[in-house]
Amino acid sequence: MVFDSVNRALEQINHIILGKEKETKLALCCLLARGHLLIEDLPGMGKTTLSHALASTLGLSYSRIQFTSDLLPADITGISIFNQQAHDFTFHAGPIFNQVVLADEINRASPKTQSALLEAMEEKQVSVDGNTHKLPSPFFVIATQNPLHQSGTFPLPESQLDRFLMRITLGFPPVEAERKMLTQQYEQEKSKVIEIINHDLLVEIQQAVDKVTAKEQVIEYILRLVTLTRVSEDFPIPLSPRATMALLKASKAWAIIDGRDFVTHEDVQTVLPSVVEHRLRPETRYRDVNQYSTQLIESVNVLQ
Repeated sequence: MVFDSVNRALEQINHIILGKEKETKLALCCLLARGHLLIEDLPGMGKTTLSHALASTLGLSYSRIQFTSDLLPADITGISIFNQQAHDFTFHAGPIFNQVVLADEINRASPKTQSALLEAMEEKQVSVDGNTHKLPSPFFVIATQNPLHQSGTFPLPESQLDRFLMRITLGFPPVEAERKMLTQQYEQEKSKVIEIINHDLLVEIQQAVDKVTAKEQVIEYILRLVTLTRVSEDFPIPLSPRATMALLKASKAWAIIDGRDFVTHEDVQTVLPSVVEHRLRPETRYRDVNQYSTQLIESVNVLQ
């Protein structure tokens, strides 16, 4: 049932995001692994469409926050307003109190505003005026980022990049896919998105991901990959323990999507670029975007 539901969900999303089957699979993989997703690409590539399709397919509440240079942290988390009748402060929740939150063009906001997401992404809660407010479950942030060479952008600090389980780029669609986007049939497909995986089933799938087994050989392979970034001068930033856990979580989710309850070395290699590239090299110039992950795969033997 889990495999069939995941397949039907992917099939529906692929009717909306045309010609990007691997990218949509990685996006769903990130959500099933309880992570957060960073999509870096040029404007108009379908980043917002993908996030909305994921939320609708999984029946999750959705909000979109447009990040701008004048956006304040309270615009994201919410604010306490004094209630004269009750003689007390009442908290008014911000748009972050949704299950899927699209942080659109996150790097157009100031570092102070960007940091408002840190506690939410890591602790699944926000603190306002000394009070802690729990966020809904599941909680999934999809942040979109414009290339850093565009005007009016602030680079995301490494501490925040590390909180994104995966980063993907969509890129230009194939010509045939783009031709289909111009048809009336495509517009009808976009309007027919239905809930395929409800909340209870999503929780069941995420629990199934936790139960996926990874043999000792796979664990050792992951550790060798991570260790190489720490001992070699070829990598500008070493991978953190959070990255190690992220690589295993993403590999397990990828196995579930493929209908297996065990992780293979191929699973690790498939998700590796999306999990480690933004941690090893924060700035992407759309050249050799898989440079370091390719080097890792070529340098570390599967069996040793």
